[in-house]
Amino acid sequence: MKDQYDVLIVGGGMVGAALGCSLGGSRLRVAVLEDALPLTFAPDQPHDLRVSAISIASASVLKTVGAWSGVTSRRFCPFRRMRVWEAAGDVEFRSEDINEPALGYIVENRVIQLAVLDRLRDFANVDLLCPARAREIEYSAEGSKVELDDGRILKGRLLVAADGGYSRVRHAAGIGVSGWDYEQQALVLTVETAYGQQDITWQRFTPAGPQAFLPLDGPHGSLVWYNTPSEVKRLKSLSDDVLRRELLDSFPAILGEIKRITARASFPLKRQHALNYVKEGVALIGDAAHMIHPLAGQGVNIGILDAAALAQTLIGAERNRQNIGSLKVLQGYERMRRRNNLLMMTTVDLFYQVFGNAHPPLKLVRNLGLGVAERLKPAKRIVMRYAMGVGDWLPKLARGEALIG
Repeated sequence: MKDQYDVLIVGGGMVGAALGCSLGGSRLRVAVLEDALPLTFAPDQPHDLRVSAISIASASVLKTVGAWSGVTSRRFCPFRRMRVWEAAGDVEFRSEDINEPALGYIVENRVIQLAVLDRLRDFANVDLLCPARAREIEYSAEGSKVELDDGRILKGRLLVAADGGYSRVRHAAGIGVSGWDYEQQALVLTVETAYGQQDITWQRFTPAGPQAFLPLDGPHGSLVWYNTPSEVKRLKSLSDDVLRRELLDSFPAILGEIKRITARASFPLKRQHALNYVKEGVALIGDAAHMIHPLAGQGVNIGILDAAALAQTLIGAERNRQNIGSLKVLQGYERMRRRNNLLMMTTVDLFYQVFGNAHPPLKLVRNLGLGVAERLKPAKRIVMRYAMGVGDWLPKLARGEALIG
């Protein structure tokens, strides 16, 4: 019985491990499979390139499952203001407008993963199997099997895909996707600035593509420069000093002086949405279910909310003596998440299309729209509360309500 589980989670990244923590302390026997542990953290290490803007809702999930202290004891940066602008229009969001201490937190992905993996080890009902690489995944509605490289065979009543956008679990279960590639890439840079600690994240729209700044702790920040693949390739080929001058020439003066570039990378932009989140005996969460344009920084957040909603569904089903792998049970999770995720994905796409278009009438409309948004305070607060993750529509963990006890 050692390798027989109620829930087999393939993927121990931020979202998969968050699901494991959310099921921690329940009567369900859970396994989390992860290829390799992230590098250990030291305060004097340079900042990682891969960072996320963690919403209030996501932070609440991590707090409720006991993992947030693993973030705050390492490294993070709260932001209290967010500004979006283009030419004649702009709008600034402030945390005091929704009576919150912060709009969100910029955290390195590795720090989040380390925090949730650390917390996983505290739960007697959860096994973290790492390193554990799946050699073969055999999906079955009645219960699936995962054969590891070391020959072990794990069995689970419910198989969970938390293994990313190119999910092997999703493929094994025969769930298709829809999507497309955007005609832009993102150049991501970690920089040291002349400014000290900042509390604002901003995004400016230009004819060539958006430019964004995310504050990190101390005099550091993460820059995201969206542009054509050819231009991103050219920028990546430049020396640090030449690229630094290009940034100062192209980014707005609000950025201030860039003292040095410490890291850089680029990635293509892609949208993808699974045709279904569930089948009998299998559920998809995070990037396995959806890949969203990074413009609004919602990818990790909607994944963590997936984990919270699936945990709520499974613990409720187990408490009511229902089959956790049944389609009827799992469709409850899909109803909680698919519509909200699709709304977020469509909104971001619409934002991308409207602000990425240089057609004069659209430019006038969007500048007017930003101006109106700045003046209509009630509507602005509604948008902020939804984007930041504040409201009764959220899963219980995101509202600070424990699932166990």
